[in-house]
Amino acid sequence: MKVLLTGASGFLGGRLYSALLAEGYSVRALVWRNDPTRGAELADGLEVVYGDITDLESLVKACNGCEALFHVAALVEPWLPDPSRFYTVNVGGLENVLKAFAKTGTMKKLIYTSSFFAIGPTDGTIADEKQLIERFNWRLPGYIGYGHDISSFVHVDDVANGHIAALRKGKLGERYLLTGENASFGQILDMAATITKTSKPYCHTPLWLVEIYGWISVFFSWISGTLPLVSYPAVRALRHHWAYSCEKARRELGYNPRSLNEGLTEMLSWLKSLKKIKY
Repeated sequence: MKVLLTGASGFLGGRLYSALLAEGYSVRALVWRNDPTRGAELADGLEVVYGDITDLESLVKACNGCEALFHVAALVEPWLPDPSRFYTVNVGGLENVLKAFAKTGTMKKLIYTSSFFAIGPTDGTIADEKQLIERFNWRLPGYIGYGHDISSFVHVDDVANGHIAALRKGKLGERYLLTGENASFGQILDMAATITKTSKPYCHTPLWLVEIYGWISVFFSWISGTLPLVSYPAVRALRHHWAYSCEKARRELGYNPRSLNEGLTEMLSWLKSLKKIKY
């Protein structure tokens, strides 16, 4: 089967096309025309075409001859001086993908990927696919706040495999949460300290202080033209819980994400091999 993948040069897209190729799929990757890499780092065996999800014509051309479409491309930044770009790319781009899919007679299935921010915070509960709220919000010496806020953590390779399972077994019109274990950032940092045999974080940084830093970062971004490391909307997201259940994906797709301890151990070893961290 030949599939079209948008967002192949991104974090998830890169892992997804590798998994698809490993499973024997023929993969065509739509790469943004203005991407400085222009597909140079994409894997051998991958067909690269240049286009833009905001350009319907380029999408229609890319769809020709493909039987399925993975739409993973999105504009993901902590903050932009022109917030309308989020709508143009993430909403307008999706509209174009749907139009291109409808115009192509060979397409059988479309798998659209969104972040958990589209579902909304879960403050005090664990949400599943039935939650319908739409929201858009976003090296630590210590815990942020008190480290009690819960989020869902999952290995990117498990998410990529979940996409392939959705192609094979997913029911039309359904959505599946490809999440993992729910844990607090405090638990994550404590687990990382145990894995690396280092001391646990020794202090708490109040969220109000981090939010002030986010405002300052955005202010300097306006001046410098560079993106901030931390933005105030991202800090506000930390005031909520983001806990989800992947039981539907387990049941219907055979989705089986690795444990948090296993995934974190692998990630820390990878970062150490790249000399990004030392322990």
